[in-house]
Amino acid sequence: MSRPLLFLDVDGPLNPYAAKPQRRPAGYITLRVPRDGQTPDGHRSALVRRRPLRVWLHPRHGAELLRLDYELCWATTWMAEANRWTAPVIGLPELPFVDFGDVLLQDRPDGVHWKTASLVEYANGRPFAWVDDEQGGLDQAYVTAHHRAPGLLHHVNPRIGLRDDDFRTLAEFARACTVPQRDRDGG
Repeated sequence: MSRPLLFLDVDGPLNPYAAKPQRRPAGYITLRVPRDGQTPDGHRSALVRRRPLRVWLHPRHGAELLRLDYELCWATTWMAEANRWTAPVIGLPELPFVDFGDVLLQDRPDGVHWKTASLVEYANGRPFAWVDDEQGGLDQAYVTAHHRAPGLLHHVNPRIGLRDDDFRTLAEFARACTVPQRDRDGG
């Protein structure tokens, strides 16, 4: 059996964007990510001059995530850009990412988060944990109804980001999903 997937959101769990804006959380560093300078229709414009996005990241988080018994995967609006901006700062290698395509930021009429169905599809029957600050009860119900393996939807407070308790919860879930080889072989 392969390791469970760990779907990682950036904003909220890794970047506590909702913390007091004038006070960077202890242990975090500030990263300034340039905005693309494009108009909503995708054309570059000299008139669009937006300040860089302020992102707070904790350099220890990469090592903590790598210690967990998961296959890591980005599940963020950043998609591939998480490998460019987030991974190197926190010490992660390049990771696969869920390409949300046309569902990116599209509200669903049933109230299920727009990421949920894509994550279930990507997991394809594998156990997974999803670390985010936006999922809720409707998402858990969707996962329970549409996914045949264990799925942990772990909410992280976007004012504080990932903490030691979160890493313990994730480690416990991974242990519960991983059956030792001798037990699988009946020995």
